[in-house]
Amino acid sequence: MKYYVNNKAQSTGEHEVHTANCNYLPSDKKYLGEFNNCNDAVKEAKKTYSKVDGCYWCCNSCHKK
Repeated sequence: MKYYVNNKAQSTGEHEVHTANCNYLPSDKKYLGEFNNCNDAVKEAKKTYSKVDGCYWCCNSCHKK
């Protein structure tokens, strides 16, 4: 699966990771690469942003509840 991270932080400060087919994929995003799971995509996003979270809709297992 291809993953992206939102370049714009949420109001709480996190940058959300999304899959390529997410309905909430932002237009202002950075391509992270292809990964087998969202955990690896979040690790990659943390190389750019310190606060990262998975999208509730497409990366729910990586979303902080």
